Amino acid sequence: MKRNAAFLLLALALSHSALAEQPAPAQPGGKLPGKVAIQLVKVADDLVDPVAVAASPDGTGRLFVCERPGVVQVIGADGKKGKRPFLDIKDKTLSSFLEEGLLSMTFHPKFKENGKFYVCYSDLWFNGASMITEYTVSKKDPNRADPDSAKVIMQIDFPYCNHHGGQIAFGPDGYLYIGVGDGGWEGDVISAGQDLHTHLGKMLRIDVENTTPDRAYSIPKDNPFITPLQQMTLFGVSELQFSQTHPKAKPEIWAYGLRNPWTFSFDSKTGDMFIADIGQNHWEEINMQPASSKGGENYGWKFMCGSKVFPQIEVKNADGTTTYKDGEGTARVGILPIAEYSHVDQGICVINVGVYRGEAYPSLDGVYFCADWGTGKIWGMKQVEGKWQMEEMLDLDTPLRPTGSGQDEQGNLYLTHASANYGGPVDPYTSERGALWKVVAADKVPEGAVTAPLQAK
Repeated sequence: MKRNAAFLLLALALSHSALAEQPAPAQPGGKLPGKVAIQLVKVADDLVDPVAVAASPDGTGRLFVCERPGVVQVIGADGKKGKRPFLDIKDKTLSSFLEEGLLSMTFHPKFKENGKFYVCYSDLWFNGASMITEYTVSKKDPNRADPDSAKVIMQIDFPYCNHHGGQIAFGPDGYLYIGVGDGGWEGDVISAGQDLHTHLGKMLRIDVENTTPDRAYSIPKDNPFITPLQQMTLFGVSELQFSQTHPKAKPEIWAYGLRNPWTFSFDSKTGDMFIADIGQNHWEEINMQPASSKGGENYGWKFMCGSKVFPQIEVKNADGTTTYKDGEGTARVGILPIAEYSHVDQGICVINVGVYRGEAYPSLDGVYFCADWGTGKIWGMKQVEGKWQMEEMLDLDTPLRPTGSGQDEQGNLYLTHASANYGGPVDPYTSERGALWKVVAADKVPEGAVTAPLQAK
């Protein structure tokens, strides 16, 4: 059996339910309940290609911004950037292409006690491989990391320079989750999304608290693709049992069928995970994995992109218009996203912002926010009578370029903005400086705050 055909059969076997039985994804144009209105307030600027932000769980109110060239800057509770970086690994970071560089960081849940944090970056000396590395804060200065404390947890190699994913975050279960793209080029040319034999195109889940003789981490015992060593039984085994047997699957895999999960986050109240998966030529999608999940979800790529099959075939109509139809032999598989939007008029690159769970803005409670890097649009999403609604939140005069996000200990949401040049090689230090913005309720903007420029009404 050809390799791709085998993957197709596996995908069909593991799909949790038929696509026809799943609700259609929400699209822009919906309406949220209540009076949900937001504004963006600038927290800090003069940042070099900022792509992610994290808050230390130690009550200090500090924010830590990842600059793509390989620097973590500290933003104090007063909004001022530190005189020196928290961490500087430019000498180890490959950032000549926009989808490579220092991609994200996350603090250990017990950071206040153990001082540990983790970064994901594209390593210069290993041809852009994603390095998940543990560091410890300096014992002499809480605003400085100890560079000598570096401990590589995991190395993920890539065949191409794009679609690396790169977001890392601790889940409510205490395990470290890692979003990994399909390895790059376009169209998943190596069929990674549906291939359980590779880490590419997946959401991974590992335990950094415990090590093994051959790893700097261990595999959670309830990860979904662990097949214990066993005697082979050829007959008397059901087809369902065979479909669930994967002796060569990567045990770190938690979910699969992802194209480029550049950003994701957890709802701090419910534990649900939201994955913004960057699409191909036509659709962007947001997936939601409920906290009750046992893992193993197939989000469809490369057989699906949003709710549409991949590839879509371009058809030129007699009236001069262009439409698209399903390609021959394409399969409809996997879990549908909760929302999607078109490249025609909405954007080109979905960015997760997160679920607001703070106390300062009650009108935003429980709203999931996402944005688009290409257009600067920001949407709010919420379930209404069991169906997701997706409403555009801001009509900006000058589009921002959302690149990443994070939240602080109080549940406030932040997004990073960078007018980065897509392509390479390019020196990020010659580009326009980026900024850090806070999501606030529109009627709670502090007096004198710098806000995002809105279209004149």
